[in-house]
Amino acid sequence: MVGIGPGDQAHLSQGAALELGAAEVIVGYRTYLQLLKEILPAGQQVVGSGMRQEVERARLAVDSALSGRRVAVVSSGDAGIYGMAGLVLEVLLATGRQAEVDFVVVPGITAASAAAALLGAPLMHDFAVISLSDLLTPWDVIKRRIEAAAQGDFVVVFYNPKSRRRVRQIVEAREILLQHRAPETPVGVITGAGRSGQRVVVSDLERFLSVEIDMQSVVLVGNSQSYARDGFMVTPRGYRIT
Repeated sequence: MVGIGPGDQAHLSQGAALELGAAEVIVGYRTYLQLLKEILPAGQQVVGSGMRQEVERARLAVDSALSGRRVAVVSSGDAGIYGMAGLVLEVLLATGRQAEVDFVVVPGITAASAAAALLGAPLMHDFAVISLSDLLTPWDVIKRRIEAAAQGDFVVVFYNPKSRRRVRQIVEAREILLQHRAPETPVGVITGAGRSGQRVVVSDLERFLSVEIDMQSVVLVGNSQSYARDGFMVTPRGYRIT
């Protein structure tokens, strides 16, 4: 399992590059494989597929590994954070043949870290990461998690905030947060973090829905102590600096 980070080769770890170079079979979502096309050696079997084909990719990878081949399954960001590591491991464990495979997860820079780095220092205190995709998790469960994070005054990072067909979730998430936070609470919207054409916008809880948001975006909402200044977001840890 290889986390390739946000996409820019500068953010690909040395360990990830070594594993990709040593693999006989590379399996992944086509978009992520496209990000790696310049570094994958010739002669490897590269198997790409589309969205909602995760189970098929996992089974193919496990079958290939059990046949004795060295397989790398790629995920953007970190493979163990909303990535393929959990699914592949579950498929492997279901076979009962896990002792035959050396299962390894190579960590990568996840979207929350990549986005936060572009904003300055918004994650300096406790934070929660919540996916707004209700494809696999019921929306009522997600709303309860948003409510809990809002009540706990966590900085909140939203993954998968909006798609062409799924537009209401980010609106409802904002409504929940506004019950617990001031309208001027800083919000960062980062799209395509670490990739060509990345966009970084600092707004606030009152107005951030006017910013273009899609599935490549990460929305980062500050806590009650967070502030924005000169394009940066800061969440103080509590140190005395004066």
